[in-house]
Amino acid sequence: MPTYEDRCKSCGYHFDSFQKMGDAPLKKCPKCGGELVRVISGGSGVIFKGSGWYVTDYGKGRSSATVGSSQKEPTNEEKDPDKGPPKKKE
Repeated sequence: MPTYEDRCKSCGYHFDSFQKMGDAPLKKCPKCGGELVRVISGGSGVIFKGSGWYVTDYGKGRSSATVGSSQKEPTNEEKDPDKGPPKKKE
């Protein structure tokens, strides 16, 4: 569930609320009953949880040249030079 920041216009009370994305924003301050304003913030960024890709997975025991498998797949000619395209007759 996303965390939203809310601030009361009357008393200035600032708090975080945990709501579903489809829920309507809170309107009343829990302290004084005044009008609330949702504060726009930068958020915390992306957090990867569970089994999956992590930045540290590739840090140990491998050189940076092997990470990401950016190596080119050999062409048919490189695998077997006899199976290349037919040569032009002169």
